[in-house]
This record gives sequence, C-alpha cells and structure tokens, in this order.
Amino acid sequence: MKKWIATVSLGVLVFLLPATHARSQSQPHSFGVIIWRSPTLTAQFWNPILRYVSERSGVPLQLKVAQTGPEHTAMVRRKELHFLYSNHNFIKENVESGYRVFARSKEDAGTGELVVLKESPIRSLADLAGKEVVFPHIAAFYGYHLTMDALLRQGVQVKPHFAGNQEGAMGQLKAGRTVAAGVNADVMRAFAQRENIPYRVLWSSDKFLSLALSSHPSVPAETVKAVQAAFLQMSDDPEGTKVLASGAALLRQTTPLSFIAAKDSDFDNMRRFYRTTLVKIELQ
Repeated sequence: MKKWIATVSLGVLVFLLPATHARSQSQPHSFGVIIWRSPTLTAQFWNPILRYVSERSGVPLQLKVAQTGPEHTAMVRRKELHFLYSNHNFIKENVESGYRVFARSKEDAGTGELVVLKESPIRSLADLAGKEVVFPHIAAFYGYHLTMDALLRQGVQVKPHFAGNQEGAMGQLKAGRTVAAGVNADVMRAFAQRENIPYRVLWSSDKFLSLALSSHPSVPAETVKAVQAAFLQMSDDPEGTKVLASGAALLRQTTPLSFIAAKDSDFDNMRRFYRTTLVKIELQ
C-alpha cells in the first residue's frame, strides 16, 4: 500500500509523495510552493497535483511549504529547491539563484490590491495616512511590494503589520483588527466568496503574470522536460482535469488552475518593477 508521509522540520512542512515509476528509486526532487494560504490548505491543494505529475512524469516530487513568505524566499536564495511554483526567484536579490522558467499558470495576469471592508469610511489611499494596514509578509509581491510601492509614491505613510500569508492578512481585515489590507486580487476574491466578506478596492496595480514553474540549473534537462510535459497535459487528461477541478472546489475558485509553456522573458515586467521600486526589500 502506498503511504503519504508528512513531517515538520525547521519551519518547513515536507510532504513526501508516492513514487511509482522506474525512476522512483532515485531521491525525490523538492518542489517549493509560495505560501499564499495556510501551509495545511496549500498542501491539500498541491499534494494531488504533485502526485499526478510524479506518476505521469516518473519524477518523484516532494512538496516543501515554508511557514512564511520570507522563509520561502530564503530557500530560493539558498538554492534549496529543485522546482518552484513562485515569483520569489524574480526578486533582484534572488536572481543569482539561477532558476529557469518552463511553464506558468494559464490564468489571466494578477494584480495587487489595497482593500477595505465594504462599510469602511476609508475612501482613498490618503485616508490611510497614519493608520495600521496589514500585509501578508515582507516578501509578498502582490500583497506587499506592489501595494506599499503605491503608498510610498503617493507619500502616504502607514503603520504596516504582517500576518504571515495572504489569507492571514484577509482574516485580520475580516476581524476588524486593521482598516485595510494589501492583497493578491485573485486570492482575495476567492477568500471573500468562501468567507462571505463584502469588501471594496481602494487601489489596484497594473497586471503582472502571476506565478512561474521554474527549475534549478542542477536539474537535468530531461527531468525538467518530463515534469513540464506532465503539467502541460493535465487539463487535457481526464484524470488531470479531475485533480484540477477538485483543487478549484477546495479554494472556491471559479476556474481550475491549468498550465502553459513559458520562458524567463515572460516575467521581464516583474524584474523591471524590482529594479525601480521604492520598497526596501528586506530578506532573511
């Protein structure tokens, strides 16, 4: 009988997936996922996807979910992960890690937003001056880097607080512990639907491609090609479609995740943002 094993070590949740093919005797390849939601919910969403990819590609994948965004960023910078589903490799300080994009989600480009509860008296960014605003964490592109950059460019000084992940920040807004939150627009929309939270958008960023599937240069080309093929075929395969639909239902997303081929240059606008942002990127 195949067994799923979960262990917690050094602040990182490690989920071992069953390996079933000829190459399964090799060491698992680590697969790091950006922390937008709780580690448990992230694992519930990604474990079935990585199980499918492992079986289809013959490449055993081991999910690693850091407890916080900065911890994930540090793992990327230290080159501890073979594969990524992230955008933290585009941070200027992490470029030398050398990760190479091979696919991305098919969904539309994402935006960062500053949001308030629907009945809030806050009507503009200027109204946030001197007030407490919650953000996911200091390494969050949509929720912190884009939103704080907007505040700084308008000369609005706020008292930032950090919740640990996207939904943590949204939960603090829901509970009334803060007047506004910096968020990923797509994650906020799904969370609000799931938790029945009326809210308003004060500010929205330009669109940026969301997250990339990337591999470290140490991973052999044939291994990357096999993993890429498995991700790309998911939405055309009945079993893969079922896995993606179940994940969408778990997160209350209207459109299941799907993947298309991509390259590093597709994310050049994100790299340009990091070269010019007014936000001081503080990494561990």
